[in-house]
Amino acid sequence: MKKQIAVIGLGRFGISLIEELTLLGYDVLAIDNDSEKVNSVVNTCTHAVQADAMDEQALKSLGIRNFDVVVVSIGEDVQANILAAIILQELGVKKVVAKAKNNLHGKVLEKIGATVIFPERDMGKRLARMLVSQNIMDHIELSPHYSIMEFRAPEIYIGKTLDQLGVRKMMGITILAIKRGEQIIVAPRAAQVIDRGDVLVAVGKNADLKKLYDME
Repeated sequence: MKKQIAVIGLGRFGISLIEELTLLGYDVLAIDNDSEKVNSVVNTCTHAVQADAMDEQALKSLGIRNFDVVVVSIGEDVQANILAAIILQELGVKKVVAKAKNNLHGKVLEKIGATVIFPERDMGKRLARMLVSQNIMDHIELSPHYSIMEFRAPEIYIGKTLDQLGVRKMMGITILAIKRGEQIIVAPRAAQVIDRGDVLVAVGKNADLKKLYDME
């Protein structure tokens, strides 16, 4: 059975999230109190409904508690964002994910049991890391201390094995996969030689991953 996800608040982040989730094959319900915004996503998601996120009865009538995840992506109105998250918790929604504007807002959402995301802050961090190095292709933060990073093999890696580079022993970094053209080498061995053009997917502590930038 496909996971059902509801997204409340159709700003840029909400719409982008809906488009991506739909592409991934999820059933998505889009909710906003602005009819124009709702109409703009009618053909994108499974269902789109005009409703007030702070109207408990309206949310009940949509069967919101039956959704696997409900994302509160209301951006500008912090009060509406927090109240919507509280109402969803009270209605028994299994997982509430809420967008926060800053750390204080995030702490309030955590207190009421919501999973907190900082889209603008996290995207800024991601972009900054990519700008710091021409080799970094993508960066996914798993926690405040651990990340997955995808990067092109620096010149000094070429022709050497993972063991010779000391990626795991010296840096504490695990190479999850190597992309080589159309080929993907999953869980490469220590004796795997790096070729020019290889893309490495690594996981480790942020401080350790930073060492990879310094090796370029």
